Amino acid sequence: MSAVTRSILQQYWGYPSFRPLQEDIVDSVMTGNDTLALLPTGGGKSICFQVPTMAMDGLCIVITPLIALMKDQVAHLVDKGILAAAIYSGMHPDALELAYNQAAYGRLKFLYVSPERLQTDAFIEALKKMKVCLLAVDESHCISQWGYDFRPPYLKIADIRPYIPKTPVLALTATATAKVVDDIQMRLGFKKKNVFQSSFERKNVTYNVCHEADKFGVLFRKLNAMTEGSAIVYVRNRKRTQVIADWLNSVGISATFYHAGLDAKTRDQRQDLWMTGKVKVMAATNAFGMGIDKPDVRLVIHMDLPDSIEAYFQETGRAGRDLKPSEAYLLVSPADIQKLQENLAQSFPELERIKLIYNALGNYFSIPVGAGENISYPFVINDFAKRYGFNMVEVFHTLKILEKEGFLLLSDSFDEPSKVMIKTSRDDIYGFQVNNPQFSDLIKFMLRSLPGVMTDFVKINEETMASKIGTTPEKVIAQLKKLESYHFLSYAPRNDKPQVLFLSEFVDTRHFGLSKENYYDRKKDAEERVKAVIDFVNNDEECRSVQLLRYFNEKTKKTCGRCDVCLSQGNNRVPYATIEERVESLMGESALPIKDVLAQCAEYGEEQVLDAVRFLVDNGVLQLGKDGTVRKDNKKSRQ
Repeated sequence: MSAVTRSILQQYWGYPSFRPLQEDIVDSVMTGNDTLALLPTGGGKSICFQVPTMAMDGLCIVITPLIALMKDQVAHLVDKGILAAAIYSGMHPDALELAYNQAAYGRLKFLYVSPERLQTDAFIEALKKMKVCLLAVDESHCISQWGYDFRPPYLKIADIRPYIPKTPVLALTATATAKVVDDIQMRLGFKKKNVFQSSFERKNVTYNVCHEADKFGVLFRKLNAMTEGSAIVYVRNRKRTQVIADWLNSVGISATFYHAGLDAKTRDQRQDLWMTGKVKVMAATNAFGMGIDKPDVRLVIHMDLPDSIEAYFQETGRAGRDLKPSEAYLLVSPADIQKLQENLAQSFPELERIKLIYNALGNYFSIPVGAGENISYPFVINDFAKRYGFNMVEVFHTLKILEKEGFLLLSDSFDEPSKVMIKTSRDDIYGFQVNNPQFSDLIKFMLRSLPGVMTDFVKINEETMASKIGTTPEKVIAQLKKLESYHFLSYAPRNDKPQVLFLSEFVDTRHFGLSKENYYDRKKDAEERVKAVIDFVNNDEECRSVQLLRYFNEKTKKTCGRCDVCLSQGNNRVPYATIEERVESLMGESALPIKDVLAQCAEYGEEQVLDAVRFLVDNGVLQLGKDGTVRKDNKKSRQ
C-alpha cells in the first residue's frame, strides 16, 4: 500500500517521500478508517486526501468554505492531468448541472463542494449516482460551535454520510483545541476516535511580543534589518493596509496592500508582485494568506491584536515554510487591549439592530417573505451600508451572526471570468447560422478558437472576441445574451463581486429570532478567546512558544531561548541559525560522531547543539546513524 502511494506521490507531485505523519494519515484513509488530521499551516494537508484518492477507485468529495482556494486546487489538479471540478455559490445553473453529471458518471476524481451546497436536491440526486471513495473535510474546525470559525452548513455534512455508508471521512485542520478535536469527530459521525496530530511547535519560528507606542518605528527597524525573503504585516482595518504600504514605500521599503474590498483582478496582481519578490512587504487584513504557500517569509508582523490565539497562530504560520529561521512580532501599544475589548462588544449587536439590518437586506435584494432560499446575490457591503445609513462595522458583524445562525452565507469577492458553452448539437448549428446570419461571425469564432466549447464551459474574454471579429465588446455581450435566450448556448458573464447566499427562505422579522443559548454561548466563548490573547501579551514570565503550545494542549517545559521573554530573563542564547550553520559547516562527506560535533560546538552549550542536530535530522538535512554518528542526507527531499 505504501509503495503504491509513494509511487503516486512521486508521479504527480514529484516528491520522493512523505512528510512526517502524511504517510500514516494516508494509510489510515486507505484502510477505510474515519481520520482526523491536525497538521500545521503549510504542513501538506491536501496531499493526505489527493494521494489516496488517486490510489482508490472512485472520486473524492472535498468540502471547503474557501472558494478561491477551491478554484486554485482544481486548477493545479487539472494542470497535472487529473480530472477535477468545483461547485460553489454564484455558478451558472448549466455549469452546476455539468459538474454534477461529470461526477455522477465517473468523469471526475475530485469534486470540490462548498458546504452550503450539500443539502440541495441537485447535489443529493447526483450523490446517489456517484462512486465516492473518500469524503475530505477541509477546515474541519468550522463544524464545531467551539471552533473559532464556526459555520452552520458544516453541521449538515454528517447528513450525507448515509448515502455513502462505506466511505471514510478525512477531516483536516491546522488549529484545534482538545474540545474542538472531540467535537469534530462527534459531529462528523466517526465510527471510532482516530486522530493524527503533529506537534504545533515551529522550531524555526520565534514569537515575540513588543510593547511599544511607536509601532511604525519598530516596523521600520525590523523590515529594514531583513536582508532576504519577504514579510507580511497584518492589520485589522482595510484603510490601514494602504496607509502602511504607502508609508513603507516612502521610507524606501517596497510594499503593496491587500484586503477583501479590492476587486479580484487587483488582488491577483498585488499577490503576484509579492509572490514573485517584486515587492518585499504585503500589508494586509486577514483576508490575505489562506492558501498562500510562499516559502521565504522571514517576518510576520501584527500591528493590531488578533481576536484569538487560533487566528494568530494560523497567520504567523505563514512564516518560515522553508524551515529557515523566521520571526513573528506582535506589536502592542497601551490602548490596544481596550480597543480589542471594544471590538468584541461591537461583534455582538443587539437583536433589534440585527433584525433591522436583516430586513434591509430583503429590501436591498427585493426578496419577498418566503422566497430566496439557495439563491445568491452580488453584494457590496459599503454600498448597502451607505444606502440604508448603517455603520459598516455593525453590518459586517451582523452578517457574521446571521451566518452563524444559518440564515445566509457571505463570500469574499473572487474573480470568476466569463464562460460560455454551446448547447446546440453540431448537426443543428449550420441550420441555425443560415436562419440567423447576424450571429455567424461570433459562432464561427467560438467553434474555431474555443476547444471543448461543445462539451464544457470555456473561459472567454469579450474584448478579445470583439477585436477578432471586428466589433465592440458591448455587441459581443449583447449577442451572447441573445444566443442564450435562444437556448443556443449558456453564457456566464464575469463576476468579481462578493456573494450573499440565503441558506433559508426570507422570514418576516416579526417571527425572526436568534438562538439565545447559541448567541450568548458564542459571545462567552469569544470573550474567553479575547482573554487568552490578552493573557498572552501580558505574560512576560514564560516563553512565548511554551504559552502557545499550552493553549493547544501541548505541554512542554522546553523554552525556545530566542523570544522576547527568554532573552529578557537573561537566556541570551546564540541565535538558532548560527548554531545550525555551524553544525552544517562541520559536515564533510563522511559521518561524524555526535560527541565530536558537541566538542567542536562546545561554546554554544550541549542542549542547544543537540536541539539543532535533532532539527536538522527531522528536516532532512542530516541523517542519524545507529552508531551515534551524523552525516549529510543528500537523498531526503524537503517538501
